[in-house]
Amino acid sequence: MSYLRELADAIRTEVPAQLVPSRPDHLFLIYAVLARTKGEQTTAEDVHDAWSAWMEMRGEQHESMVPFHELAESVQAEDVPFVEAIRAVAARMAGR
Repeated sequence: MSYLRELADAIRTEVPAQLVPSRPDHLFLIYAVLARTKGEQTTAEDVHDAWSAWMEMRGEQHESMVPFHELAESVQAEDVPFVEAIRAVAARMAGR
């Protein structure tokens, strides 16, 4: 198992199961890159961009595939559990 897969799995365990989308492996690998590059500074906008890229890679379209600032606040809030998961894993990586 690679270091990115380990991070992806750690992030996934931090997210409530009912929020994990189907076939999420590549999405959580992108989140692992965010954990390594942005760490505890990861934002909801970062998570949204990662999700949008993942959807694009899957060849899917969704009404929320717009810049983060164009989303309703309620839709923006859906990214918060993923931000919290990435930040929690990043904090553990940093020894906090």
